Amino acid sequence: MYIHDVHILYYVGIAILGIIIGIWVNWSNVRLPEEKKLLSKEILKKKERGTQNCIIIVTIAIMYVILLYFFGYHKGILNNLKLIKFGFLIPMLLSAFIIDYKLQIIPNRLNLTMFEVGLLFTFLHGITNINIATDMLLGMITGAGIFLLITLVGGLIAGKEAMGFGDVKLMGALGLYFGFSGIIVISLIAFLLGAIISIGLIVSKKKKSDEYIPFGPFIVLAAIITIFVPFEALVGILLQVFTLGMYGRL
Repeated sequence: MYIHDVHILYYVGIAILGIIIGIWVNWSNVRLPEEKKLLSKEILKKKERGTQNCIIIVTIAIMYVILLYFFGYHKGILNNLKLIKFGFLIPMLLSAFIIDYKLQIIPNRLNLTMFEVGLLFTFLHGITNINIATDMLLGMITGAGIFLLITLVGGLIAGKEAMGFGDVKLMGALGLYFGFSGIIVISLIAFLLGAIISIGLIVSKKKKSDEYIPFGPFIVLAAIITIFVPFEALVGILLQVFTLGMYGRL
């Protein structure tokens, strides 16, 4: 039986892989902020693993299945680069989301790993198309540059850190996965989500107007949306939002 030209056993296999990686992510989320080793025999001990977050495990498994459905499976590693690179990226994104949401930090080791993996895939893309690799490097510079500028200018205006440098590093790393156009779209979606959700939290009195709200989760949500929603559709939605529905009527 085939689904979208991919045998169903591949879907079963990638779902199982997602479950295994989900368990690893739960383990990593505890140890990364404490700067403990991730490659340790302690993971075999139930006491050290602690309570597993089933939501994370199921989420990664489902996302892996959707990735396979969207990008399909082809012969040769170079023909499956998008499937593989986003398969690496999604668990790291979810770790960044959870850790930043709980502790308001994105561990340097996590950002560095995203960056290193992104560089590897930039190189692999460059083997087949140097223009793609160039676009990814430009995405890295643009992503880090935009958020570094916001951090510095916001700090001067507000007199305090407007955005964490962990967000700057995260955006720089993500630029290697999404390229120039993709990182621009992620930035716009993140700011839009941040504005809507922050206003909602303040209005509902769950957060105070002067209380810090971590921006990393919004970046992660924007990146995941960009992975699974067609680029043209996202651009169309953003144009409608930022022109207040006037785009296409002029």
